[in-house]
Amino acid sequence: MKISPVVAHLRQYCPIFAGRVSGGIDLEKIALSQQMAKPAAFVVATGDDAGENDLQNGVRQDITDTFDVLVVMASADEVGMGNVDQVHDVRVQLWRALIGWKSEEYLEPITYDGGELFKIDRAQVLYRYSFATAFQLGRTASSDPAETWHEYELDGLPRLEGVDIDVDCIDPADPNRAKPGPDGRIEAKLKEDLP
Repeated sequence: MKISPVVAHLRQYCPIFAGRVSGGIDLEKIALSQQMAKPAAFVVATGDDAGENDLQNGVRQDITDTFDVLVVMASADEVGMGNVDQVHDVRVQLWRALIGWKSEEYLEPITYDGGELFKIDRAQVLYRYSFATAFQLGRTASSDPAETWHEYELDGLPRLEGVDIDVDCIDPADPNRAKPGPDGRIEAKLKEDLP
């Protein structure tokens, strides 16, 4: 999933950050960053998890994308007692902005995976809120664009225009040929043209 739509959405719907929302990729580097006023939020893609393929003649998997919103707050004291209510207030705004929202049309609504203290020191408190969304890898209609190599290959094949079938019956068998098996004589021909 793309992170930029989540960043834009949080800037608009989480007034507690006053627009101080950005994206990142390394939680440790974000923790060291001091460039934005606080409170601020950083949206970080944290991974994806793939389910088993549920097709025998193709590929279709359920994929769950996860991301964190790392919130950086000015530390009120060394143990964070002054930040406890702020952690709750931030969570309320994040839930209202994200839970049930679809950042892209193909994704399922976002769900909450939990939160935890990431880091605390004399200057700042970092709290991580985790979220997830899911989608299906592998298209549902042949008119959709290819998502897998198998679908891409199938799209390159010529259109099936018809089927020709030659029927060689097993019985009665030719006594001069090995048994069991067809005798090599075509007893029926079928032709089906497709529209």
